[in-house]
Amino acid sequence: MTSDDMTLDASAPRLEVDALIDDPRTRIVVCCGSGGVGKTTTAAALGVRAAERGRKVVVLTIDPARRLAQSMGISELDNVPRRVKDVDEAAGGELHAMMLDMKRTFDEIVEGHADADRARAILENPFYQSLSAGFAGTQEYMAMEKLGQLRASDEWDLIIVDTPPSRSALDFLDAPKRLGSFLDGKFIRVLMAPAKVGGRAGMKFLNVGMSMMTGTLSKLMGGQLLRDVQTFVAAMDTMFGGFRTRADATYRLLQAPGTAFLVVAAPERDALREAAYFVERLAAEQMPLAGLVLNRVHGSGAAQLSAERALAAAEALTDGLSEDGAADGDAGTDRAENNLEATGIVDLDGGNAGAGTAGGLSPAAAAEHPAPTSASAAQLAAGLLRLHAERMQVLARERRTRDRFTALHPEVPVTEVGALPGDVHDLTGLREIGDRLALNGTSADDTDTDGTDTGGTLTGDHSDSGS
Repeated sequence: MTSDDMTLDASAPRLEVDALIDDPRTRIVVCCGSGGVGKTTTAAALGVRAAERGRKVVVLTIDPARRLAQSMGISELDNVPRRVKDVDEAAGGELHAMMLDMKRTFDEIVEGHADADRARAILENPFYQSLSAGFAGTQEYMAMEKLGQLRASDEWDLIIVDTPPSRSALDFLDAPKRLGSFLDGKFIRVLMAPAKVGGRAGMKFLNVGMSMMTGTLSKLMGGQLLRDVQTFVAAMDTMFGGFRTRADATYRLLQAPGTAFLVVAAPERDALREAAYFVERLAAEQMPLAGLVLNRVHGSGAAQLSAERALAAAEALTDGLSEDGAADGDAGTDRAENNLEATGIVDLDGGNAGAGTAGGLSPAAAAEHPAPTSASAAQLAAGLLRLHAERMQVLARERRTRDRFTALHPEVPVTEVGALPGDVHDLTGLREIGDRLALNGTSADDTDTDGTDTGGTLTGDHSDSGS
């Protein structure tokens, strides 16, 4: 196995990260993938690199672990972009970061599309409070809403989105439509009907035409919850169409030429299987895929030494030690017969008193019986060879997994990010990740790693390296 085996095949297209983030036509980069593959790390590193290359950048994270704030030296992230200090702004760029506050974003929508009295009634409604805090799909929908708001403000050259740490990366695409369909669907319109009729006629309609349905709903939901829902629906009447409209507008924004999707994956079977599925889904939805970021790729500084050769050498050393041990056993018998041990004479009053001292061998005897340092060195070398063989087996497995993906999707540009030997917890670490992102997978052989994940701190969204 040569060092070339650890890098991308020559036929595989390379993802040019710097060209992507330097292009002024690139306005949105969406980092997506399954949980725990390094999306947060990748988004943060791209933000730092783009800002220091002259772009005015905002990074939007949906990771509740606040690792992005810690790595950027910000005490806390919230729903408002915060400027990141200690970024090199010599090229004219800036870096801002924010963390999605799902409920606050929903509140902003209500406050922006309803008068003060109606907004207060909605915000105080118990059903709305439950919906805005944790309804299925709300987080993904609000991420899309916030993305739309950031893009509409036209304040930043580049928006980088760290997608939610969902069980499936596809939830980011599906959930907004699901929530929009719910808020604009038949169920809501049925609940809205009595309020629209109004007065006694409304009560008569409710009692006669919907008594069976509302009775069933009351049993399923509880009477108070049903009343809360109906009150919420009545207050939100004029806003429901807007949810679907905005969701559709943001969806079209994701399909626009100025958007680029980066699928982030670890060199593992499950992560790349989901990455392949996401690549296919993006193609089906006609969304612009920039390429695949293969994160936490292991490397070796001695890739020319194969696992097989390393194991064979370790076995040879071990066999040699066994033979030496047997020879030492025979010598030990002779020493015992001659009143000697490895440290000298056992009985100083017997045998040749000049052969040793109470503290050990005499200089002449020590020369004949050197300390067993060579055996210890051989054992250490054998252990290191076995560790190297294990590393090379990991590298080979990662390479096979990667090659399966590139064989299925030869059109997808790929860049590899070598694993770092420690956690990423500051801007220096993010710059290092950015450098590796831009090296197009050529640095895997030069990395001196111990197998520690690139984004042990940032990517456990890793949940969700990055998270």
